[in-house]
Amino acid sequence: MNRSIKVICLSLFMAIGLLSANAADPVLVQMDQAKWGPAPPALPAGAQSAVLSGDPMTDSPFTVLVKFPANYSVAAHSHPKNENVTIISGTLYMGMGDKLDHSAGTGLSTGGYALMPANMNHYVYTKVETVFTIHGQGPVEFKYVNPADDPRSKK
Repeated sequence: MNRSIKVICLSLFMAIGLLSANAADPVLVQMDQAKWGPAPPALPAGAQSAVLSGDPMTDSPFTVLVKFPANYSVAAHSHPKNENVTIISGTLYMGMGDKLDHSAGTGLSTGGYALMPANMNHYVYTKVETVFTIHGQGPVEFKYVNPADDPRSKK
């Protein structure tokens, strides 16, 4: 079994294990059945998301599909809880630090996985359209290193 398939299987088993502890009903969703909509306002305009299970805004397990367009970026930020990311398609570049640096991110492509520990400052960007899942324990919160980078402050 090649490394990418092993990473995908491991990520799916971890997500299923996390969700099965509190799931009331089974969830079976094909990518073309996902109900996409605009991502929450904590992300810059242009991103889309689809909740697959749970409620990311409550204290419960959740899994969300996220789609970033090409040449998209999210400035340095952190979350109070761990963030688990698995790449479905495209490449998501992730870096740690207090400032977005397009030359320093690590590219994760299909099957790639990342764990961003709670309160670790990180940033993300894309060069091509990229789809990935985020799963973890809600509620999801964003704290931007530079408050001026927070899209919610620009409305």
